Amino acid sequence: MKHPRHQRGFSLIEATVVVAITGVLASTAAPAMQGFIDTRRLDGAATQLATDIQFVRTEAVARNTPVRMSFHTLDAGSCYVIHTGVADACECAPTGPAVCTGDAKQIKTVLLPTASHVMVQTNVRSVLFDPLHGTSTPTGTLRVTDAHNRSVQHVINVMGRVRSCSPGGEVSGCRAC
Repeated sequence: MKHPRHQRGFSLIEATVVVAITGVLASTAAPAMQGFIDTRRLDGAATQLATDIQFVRTEAVARNTPVRMSFHTLDAGSCYVIHTGVADACECAPTGPAVCTGDAKQIKTVLLPTASHVMVQTNVRSVLFDPLHGTSTPTGTLRVTDAHNRSVQHVINVMGRVRSCSPGGEVSGCRAC
């Protein structure tokens, strides 16, 4: 009578089958995962922009001086600068903080690089926040858009308040415009 051999480890066929099944599952999950990552990038950039708008308004009151938010489009992406001074006083640098001229002071610079597939589009070049009343001039519409043309829109009214929505309700978690 023969004793059965005790098998240890995997055979080459078993390992190949496991690798093939893992490859099929990974290839079906990858597009869904990329969509999730793109949605998180869009949501993160839109949330940061809305927070920074409130920050500018608060800074104007705290500093008791007008503070502005200026928007720029670069080859490296889009950016905005929170600064004092006139609208054209600060320009975004491709890397690092903005470069300001005259008596303008840069407070914060946010660069959204092209590689992130998220950009800011605006109908105004700069918005000034008044320190006395917290109002903004001019009113503006700021749109954060991703590579799939989904967007979150922030509307700044004359009182400096922000209303956020998603055109067509494309982005979950945002009300439709």
